[in-house]
Amino acid sequence: MQSKFVKALTVASFVAAAFSATTTFAADKIIKIDGSSTVYPITEAVAEEFQAAQKVKVTVGESGTGGGFKKFCRGETDISDASRPIKKSEMDACKEAGIQYIELAIAYDALTVVVNSKNDFVKSISVDELKKIWAPGSSVKNWNQVNSSYPNQPMALFGPGTASGTFDYFTEAVNGKSGSSRSDYTPSEDDNVLVQGVASNNGGMGYFGLAYYLENKDKLRALPIVAKAGAAAVLPSSETVMDGTYQPLARPLFIYVNATAAAFRPEVKAFVNYYLANAPKLVKEVKYVPLPADDYTAVTAHFKSMKPGTGFGGNAEVGIKIKDLLSRIK
Repeated sequence: MQSKFVKALTVASFVAAAFSATTTFAADKIIKIDGSSTVYPITEAVAEEFQAAQKVKVTVGESGTGGGFKKFCRGETDISDASRPIKKSEMDACKEAGIQYIELAIAYDALTVVVNSKNDFVKSISVDELKKIWAPGSSVKNWNQVNSSYPNQPMALFGPGTASGTFDYFTEAVNGKSGSSRSDYTPSEDDNVLVQGVASNNGGMGYFGLAYYLENKDKLRALPIVAKAGAAAVLPSSETVMDGTYQPLARPLFIYVNATAAAFRPEVKAFVNYYLANAPKLVKEVKYVPLPADDYTAVTAHFKSMKPGTGFGGNAEVGIKIKDLLSRIK
């Protein structure tokens, strides 16, 4: 247990010491990570390479963004993967436990709306149509209720569970409020379950991160999204995320680092530095969208400064720029 003296000291007091610490670690060092199933493939790839170079064990779980924050704010993990920003209730839980965190954007993702590969009648889908389907209390059961030109075919819906950051971001972007959704769909925190659900049902529809679609595009079909009336339909891709045309379902992904662990434990600091330095390569390898180079530079500088806190006010925001986000953290 930390002494009262140590608890009273601020993380900033140890910045210089933390960044001059040795990178030779004891073999029994363990870095614990949990959280988003969307961010999991990136963090797992980083962990595998880091462990190969350093004698540090890194455990990576995928209990969902919400589940990860519960563990993080109880002090059970060092890093929390998140596919949406920390919520006000989670901020309060961390504050009550005396846990400060450093918020770091590490990649972009494109939430991808998919249908069964045999569905050849839906050419694109608008945000308004998605809201009609996914809004709380929606009575849409068949495809012809979305558009009268579609067949009278039963619709089977699959999506992330309520502890998922993907669920929070999608509902914010489509329904206008995080967590606002119809409940009569098949939920799972495991994206592979969602893939199989849509792939095995001719009337299936679901949503999850772009990487899981790209791994299974022989079984599924991604729908181009029409952001607003009169706008062009845009497919999710690295290019459309980077040029800003894939809206409103493009989003940043994050890791949240326990600020005390980063300051006092050289292996945690080294892992995060390794993560940020290698993210451009590894993010691409696992089929996500890297941040622009100048954004990685800004995020790395932010971590070096060890400024705790979040650039968000407890809610997800659609279309936020990384540099604008960092400038909010004082």
